[in-house]
Amino acid sequence: MTQVDPVRVFVKLAMANRLANARLHLACGKLPQSELDAPRAAFFGTIQATLNHILLVDRFYLNALEGGGLDRPALDEARACPDLPRLKALQAAQDDRLIAHVQGLAPAALDEVVAVDRGERVQHDRRDDLLSHLFQHQTHHRGQVHGMLSATTVQPPQLDEFIVGDDAPSRTADLAALGWDEAQLMRGSLPPTGAG
Repeated sequence: MTQVDPVRVFVKLAMANRLANARLHLACGKLPQSELDAPRAAFFGTIQATLNHILLVDRFYLNALEGGGLDRPALDEARACPDLPRLKALQAAQDDRLIAHVQGLAPAALDEVVAVDRGERVQHDRRDDLLSHLFQHQTHHRGQVHGMLSATTVQPPQLDEFIVGDDAPSRTADLAALGWDEAQLMRGSLPPTGAG
């Protein structure tokens, strides 16, 4: 009988998150900044503001998951990120940090209760629940950007080809761009940051 690794699913979701963000940013990069800042019928009003919100919430939750308190300067930087090139760099670093965090978890860490400093109060939730919420949040707002892109001249990219093996041909270039291979994605395991 194969032993189930409860951490693997979160590592794969973190890797899929990195790949989907890279693909979405590549598509958004085909627009001039004026189009990214153009008012649109969406909760955050623009493509840039929605991408900034994804980064802000990623920073908020990962900081808590790593045991940190509320980091207002990091959140303010994300909220006010002025352009896509800067956002892409910040989000890539954040995505890599999330992958490293999840890869470093032991299965027992998933049911630990994490304190989430919200400034005026402290939320307490299980780590696996917070991670599930974070991945759902990312997917939800990437979907909003996808919808806004459909109202531009840029074709929205496919964003859901990063989990199952049958989609391998569709993600070959995306994996190569990050220096990953299919076996790493299927295992849900990357070498530690800085390793060959």
